[in-house]
Amino acid sequence: MANYNYMARDILQKEFKTKMRGYDPVEVDEFLDGIIKDYEMFNRELLELREENHRLVAKVDQLTKSTESLTRMRQETPKTVNTATNFDILKRLSNLEKEVFGNRLVDSDNQDTLDETKQF
Repeated sequence: MANYNYMARDILQKEFKTKMRGYDPVEVDEFLDGIIKDYEMFNRELLELREENHRLVAKVDQLTKSTESLTRMRQETPKTVNTATNFDILKRLSNLEKEVFGNRLVDSDNQDTLDETKQF
């Protein structure tokens, strides 16, 4: 914590020496009372800001950890998803070819097999 020259109590209890041509004590007291109020308000605000800062730093740490774990999960997940997705796409494509081309695809495969066996 900072090293202050005066605390609110020090200002409140300060007594000035009076001289013949000195300051008006009532005016000085009123001015110091205003300074004390400001000083106490600044201290309260400083404490609130410190508490908020600690709370926000903790939240940033928590969010950073969450982000790191999500990043790790995202790096691991696409490998399995892409493999399953590619397999599903190939399976669907095969089924679609069978539906569109029907027996022609099966007949041409059989014809190719027969042609290959005739060559030997």
